[in-house]
Parts: sequence; C-alpha cells; structure tokens
Amino acid sequence: MKQEVQWKPSRFNARTTVDDGGLMLYNSYTGAIAAFSPEESSRVIELLSGPDDPVPDGDCTLHEDLLEHGFLVSQDTDELRRALYLHQSMHRQDSMHLVLLATEACNFRCNYCYEYFPRGTMKSTVTSGLEKYIASQVSTLNRLTISWHGGEPLLAPQVIERLSQSFIESCDRNGVVYGAEISTNGYFLDREMFDKLLDWRVERFMVTLDGDAEVHNQRRALTGGGDTYQRIVDNLVSLKAVDRPFEINLRVNFDNSNLEAVTEFIPVLKDLFGDDPRFKVYFRPVGCMGGENDLNLSVCDDITKDTKIWEFNEQAIAQGLTVSSFISDILLPTGAVCYAAKPNSLIVDSDGQLYKCSVAIDQENNQLGSINEDGTLDLDLDKMALWTTSGEETDSNCQSCFFRPSCQGNHCPLYRMRTGNRPCSYEKRQIKQTLRTIWLQGKAEEQASNV
Repeated sequence: MKQEVQWKPSRFNARTTVDDGGLMLYNSYTGAIAAFSPEESSRVIELLSGPDDPVPDGDCTLHEDLLEHGFLVSQDTDELRRALYLHQSMHRQDSMHLVLLATEACNFRCNYCYEYFPRGTMKSTVTSGLEKYIASQVSTLNRLTISWHGGEPLLAPQVIERLSQSFIESCDRNGVVYGAEISTNGYFLDREMFDKLLDWRVERFMVTLDGDAEVHNQRRALTGGGDTYQRIVDNLVSLKAVDRPFEINLRVNFDNSNLEAVTEFIPVLKDLFGDDPRFKVYFRPVGCMGGENDLNLSVCDDITKDTKIWEFNEQAIAQGLTVSSFISDILLPTGAVCYAAKPNSLIVDSDGQLYKCSVAIDQENNQLGSINEDGTLDLDLDKMALWTTSGEETDSNCQSCFFRPSCQGNHCPLYRMRTGNRPCSYEKRQIKQTLRTIWLQGKAEEQASNV
C-alpha cells in the first residue's frame, strides 16, 4: 500500500543545475541556499516531486535536510498565509533603521549623480532632536541600525561622532544591538578616519571605483574638476593593515560607456584587494534617477544590465575576488525589500525633514514631516502608508511569486509609483545566475582553503 503523501515542495523554491552537474536550491521563505553533488541531485529532484512511496532508508538524511531548510513542507501547510504573516511582521516595532544625511554637500560632481546638494551640514537642532528621539525610543527596541549618507557624509565627521556616541550610549544602556554602515566616496577615508568610524561601530562601507584612473576620474571628479582615483585607492590600500573586522564593498557603476573598462579593471582590483576578503566587489548599472544629468546618461538596456552584472561577478570570482554580501543578503526573507517600503525606516535630512526614499526628495508624497528639537516627530501617516503598502497587497502576481518572501513586491516602491510596473531585483530576474554566482564563490573559497 502506498504511503499517504505528507510532504510537498515549497512554492518558494528555486533551483538550477551548476557546472559540475550538481544542484543549487534556494528557498525565499527560509533564506536557505543548498548545494548538492551530482550524485545527490537526481534523488533531490525526485524527493521534491512529491513521491508517493516511503522514503528509502538511504534517503532519510537527505529528506530530513530538505524538510529542515524548508524545501519540503507538510501537505497541510498554507504557505501563502505564512508569507502574509511574514509581511505583517515587517511592522514590528522592536527594530529601527534611520538613514541620516550628515551633510547634503559633496566634494565630488559625478557625471551620473541625481543629487543637487541644496543644504550643508546637519543642524545642531536636528542632532539634538535625534539624540532625544532615540533616547525616548530605545527602551522599546532590540536593534537600531544607522546608515550614514549625504552628500558626502565624511564632510561632516563631527555629526557622525556626536550622534554615534549618543546612540551607542543609549543602546548599550538598554541592551540594544547597535550597528552602522556608510556610503562614502572614499576621498576622506584615510586610516585615522577609518579607525574612528570603527570605534563608532561603522563596520560596513560602500566606496565606488568606476574603472582605472583615467575612466574613474572622468566619471567621478572633484567639484570644480580634479582627479580622485589615486587618493581613494591609496586610502583603501592603507586599510588592509587594520586588524579589525569590517566589510568594504567596492562598488563599480557601469553604463554603455565603460563596459570594456570594467572588464579591464577587474584584474586591477584583484591585484589591489584580492588578498583581503574584507574587500568585496559590487557591480551595478547606472540608472536615470530623475537628476539633471539623466538626458546625458548612456544607460544600458535591461538585457545588457541583467547580462553584465553576472558576467562581471564571474570574472571577479575567477580572478580571486570576493563578491559583495549584498547579493546573498537580498535573498533572505525581506532582504530585497527597499528601506523606503519598511515601516520602521526613515530618512532624516540635514534640516530635519523626514522622507522614505532618498531618490525622490522633491516628490511631495515623499515629504513625510520633520523631527523637532525635543525629539518628537511630526509625521504624515497617510504618506507613510503609501510607501509601505504598495507591494504584494495590491499585486496578485507578486502574491504568487516564488520570490515573494524576499521582496514582497516592494523591491522599489518608487519604480512602481512612477511606472505602474512591478519592481523586480536583478537577483530575482536572474535567480539561476544568482545561485550559480554563489556556487562559484563557494567553490573558489573551498579551493583557496585547500591551498
């Protein structure tokens, strides 16, 4: 007599065959990623097909692994309800993420930048308000995450220092996990500044290099003109001597004008940083974001974007570089949801104005209110709701998508607002290539550890 089927494959699975004939599996609800050997792959596929027969003794461990990591679920599991619950959990109140514009001035004038630098350093009334706001909220939190942005945030290190010390004190006093990251052009990121940032618990960095000196300097020059490449590289190389944990993501922006230059630059990055896995590469296409430079940008079409991201990643891995953890992080449950769509995330500019999206500062429905010097917020909840409820609640395709737990239809709410189309991440659109990239990285690390 056939055993009653008790398990079924998760609707949130994705899989691909890799170069050695093995199998990569991914589940967006659990965030699990698993690699199976060629010998295991055929049996894994059979188990995921919902076998009617009892599981052979030799397959018990494999079957248990698939269950443990969510690739198989019980027949009576309502996965859509689970996904809805996960979406509702985004409204939890015990974590907070603030994007703080320490200054809106910048010492660069990049030829694809969408910002126009209307204000300078964050006002003291705003820093006072932020200190009091966090002090009043921290007792309800388990985690506080700060993202330092600008402009160029390192033009105002005194703001970062003051607020970091205040936030750390409040969090430590209340047992709250505190962490911070920064996006910087790297011009002021010398060893002294870097050590200070680490002391202020900034441990994740984003620094952009768009090619060799000639290409980078043409794209990312100083205000009024002037080269930036060599100073940034010298700063970064000096940080390799720091014996502390950190992650520096070397972002390489590409468009039609520098595709060949990026390929030629990857071996240069290998020579500079290939011996230190704390330096990771992150390739991303330039886009038209509403700035004054949009009409002059040589942006790639969607096919080129989807192709080149993964070509560059594979080239980098082949050279011995480490790809950014952003790629695997985005596959985690809620990992692909834009901060603008998260209820517990706000942007605070240097004048104390509140926003959800950093790319649409002048958009009226993105101007949510302000923070007062006493630490209270004037917040338009209707506008807040507009940004945080525009994804899977209204899109049936997103509701049924295998990637739903990761992005929840909200990878970019601004894109949905402006175009009416659903926003899908590069990782989701090319999920098989994404899994292959992760597999290649794992194989490269395995080979390096055996040397």
